[in-house]
Amino acid sequence: MNKFWRDCPEISRELDIVKNIIKKSVSSSEKYFEESFLPLIEDGGKMLRPAFLLLSARFGQCNQERLYDLAASVEMVHLATLIHDDIIDNSKLRRGCESIQSKYGKEYAVYAGDFLFCKCFSMLSQHDYKTENLRDISRAINRICMGEIKQYHFRYTRKVNLRRYIKIISGKTAALFALSFIAGAKEGNCDEELVKLLGRIGYNIGMAFQCIDDLLDYVGNENELGKSAQSDLKQGYYTLPIIFALEEDKDKELSNILDKSTFNDGDIKKIVSLVKKYNGIEKSMKVAERYTKKAFENIDNLPKCESQYIIKSVVEKLLNRTF
Repeated sequence: MNKFWRDCPEISRELDIVKNIIKKSVSSSEKYFEESFLPLIEDGGKMLRPAFLLLSARFGQCNQERLYDLAASVEMVHLATLIHDDIIDNSKLRRGCESIQSKYGKEYAVYAGDFLFCKCFSMLSQHDYKTENLRDISRAINRICMGEIKQYHFRYTRKVNLRRYIKIISGKTAALFALSFIAGAKEGNCDEELVKLLGRIGYNIGMAFQCIDDLLDYVGNENELGKSAQSDLKQGYYTLPIIFALEEDKDKELSNILDKSTFNDGDIKKIVSLVKKYNGIEKSMKVAERYTKKAFENIDNLPKCESQYIIKSVVEKLLNRTF
């Protein structure tokens, strides 16, 4: 049972089905290949995206087998982006285990991520999914890639202001959350207004999720995060805590360190200390809370049912997450 969903046994059971579909999709006579994916799949993380897809579909009616494959496809997109993220960030850990790029090499990890993208579309081709769902998935992947490209372009530069940061994370993170809600709703044959409402919920959850993820990079540790701490900072990505801290950096103490092209351990410790000193964490949390509030307001407008209750309880968990 997925520990994050232990209070929702039915969703946990369905996520196990989705996980098994993903495992089957990477099965191969070449056992070394199959085994390279298993730690990432077996741990499963919170499996938020497929869960939100399943919950959104419950507001309508649909074929469960088709729905599980669609949920698996969305999760495979997410897993592929994690594998590629670890290459870019040179991360040694993913979900508490050694990352694929660390264990098997960057070249291997590139192909592994590409393989999952291919498997996603291969699975989608097995059903006559709605054309707009296929189009939405392609658009979401495009937005994810553009978000990552924008973020990479602005490495080691203080030109990343709040407006630009919002654009970046709306692509790299919120797009897939929104897709999960929209795809589930469309597959469930929900009406257009409900699809739009669920999409807004997914977007706001995704934005809050990324804001919290970015601030945890400064206050969490590897055991809590399941990945390397300060990984974004070490790669020159100046996220929300940095952006806010720079606004109060009147003596240029933080700016002078950030103007370097690389950071040593002493620099990292000093940056983290200054981000806390200049209220980068508190202000980032307020942004996350604003997006969460918007999500709650939208959730309250959903039809009153078990799915609405579950979605609301999950958002409450996400705001307080430290893992």
